[in-house]
Amino acid sequence: MIVASPKSVTEVKQLIDRHKKVLFVGCGTCVTVCLAGGEREVGIAAYATRMARKLAGQPVELEQVTIERQCENEFIKDLAEPIERCEAVVSFGCGAGVQAIAERFPNKPVYAGLNTNFLGILEEQAVWTEKCMACGDCMLADFGGICPVTRCAKHMLNGPCGGSTTERCEVAEDKPCAWQLIYKRLSAIGQLDRLEKIQPPKNWGVAWCGGARKIVRNEHRV
Repeated sequence: MIVASPKSVTEVKQLIDRHKKVLFVGCGTCVTVCLAGGEREVGIAAYATRMARKLAGQPVELEQVTIERQCENEFIKDLAEPIERCEAVVSFGCGAGVQAIAERFPNKPVYAGLNTNFLGILEEQAVWTEKCMACGDCMLADFGGICPVTRCAKHMLNGPCGGSTTERCEVAEDKPCAWQLIYKRLSAIGQLDRLEKIQPPKNWGVAWCGGARKIVRNEHRV
């Protein structure tokens, strides 16, 4: 899922310092799961922002609404009326949600209330870790389901760098060496022979570094 974290009350207050009536919009999917931008978090942020503005002698009127997904126009259209009533919008969705709302309502300023961090999973209660860089050229099948592009600090594709010690990464000692994890996983599933294959240079042409990407599935278009 997309993992995000809230901006501070100070940051949010600064974002809307020129407005007197603002809509806070939550998202009911990824950012709700990671406790950053769901209905509860939007309510807390709205309360804290009201108090901060009041203490600064700049009272503000805030509306709150949470939609199912901010990245789909089918749900964004439900924001038409509340957005019309407000001067600006603070989106508590991921970066895609912020931009989707801004594109749908080009005449209203739309600000990001969260920092979009990474694609990851819940490791334990309130702890999320990055697992995927969305590089567009997935190689997980060759590495036992462990991504060296994301989890190796040096993005090594043909074995460890040689600097790891006691199974820890030399770049960040609090992190395990991705290649130690890959070796253990392939050994456990009887596929160590995959390590004999020399990986060619990665196709970065389909990654983020080439600019904004688009996928069109013509078989599903109507």
